[in-house]
Amino acid sequence: MIKQDLKSLEGKSIYIIREAKLKFKNVAALWSMGKDSTTMLALTRKAFLGKVPFPVIHIDNSIDFPETYKFRQDLAKKWGLNLIVARSEIKPDIIGSACCGKNKPETLKKVMKEYGFDALIVSIRRDEHGIRSKERYMSPRDEKFRWNFKDQPAELWDDYSSKLDEAGHVRVHPILDFNEIDIWNYIKKERVPVNPLYFSRDGYRYRSLGCTHCTTPIKSAAKNVDDIIKELSTTKTEERSGRSMDKENAYVMERLRQFGYM
Repeated sequence: MIKQDLKSLEGKSIYIIREAKLKFKNVAALWSMGKDSTTMLALTRKAFLGKVPFPVIHIDNSIDFPETYKFRQDLAKKWGLNLIVARSEIKPDIIGSACCGKNKPETLKKVMKEYGFDALIVSIRRDEHGIRSKERYMSPRDEKFRWNFKDQPAELWDDYSSKLDEAGHVRVHPILDFNEIDIWNYIKKERVPVNPLYFSRDGYRYRSLGCTHCTTPIKSAAKNVDDIIKELSTTKTEERSGRSMDKENAYVMERLRQFGYM
């Protein structure tokens, strides 16, 4: 896994976050309490003098790990986050996992409508999944949350204005260019707090975090950030190998993202 220049990655991310705040009237960010979305909030705080100047949304299906809920409570208080917790119903889902499939974007639709958000900052990365690699830094969604990945605005010379005014809302992806090891190197450099489930206990740790129903740990002896960085430099295991396989299938993920999945 190639390590990139953190200063350049940070600068690009901060630029995109500031552009989103400037361009749109009512911005929010999604926070899962995972390493990526927490890093995105850390970048936001650096962009705005230690503050997150917009609401932070957690789509909560009520079956996240106890450690995740404690992490949410502690960091939201420490960083002074304006936290919106939206409850997601667990029910049969013909496309993805009942806990974290199409039901989550349905809940997000209600939150976006209730608060009138016109832009949503999301912490996806291109290297996570083939479908996510098709994203832009600013990606329009129509009024039904649909994503037309075959017809996206060009982003040339840091100009992100094309077609954005026609969308129901815009997804903003400030860490799109980071890869997994970049995230951990940035966490180390900036001392970003992380969910303790990422660290090994009894020979296992979580590499990618979802809820208790669709996430399994991997074998690992990595007990701190340095250990994780060392482990990632040699591993051949996919980052999301511990996530529910029905959702990770390329076709299913493409369908989910067309319906508004993160």
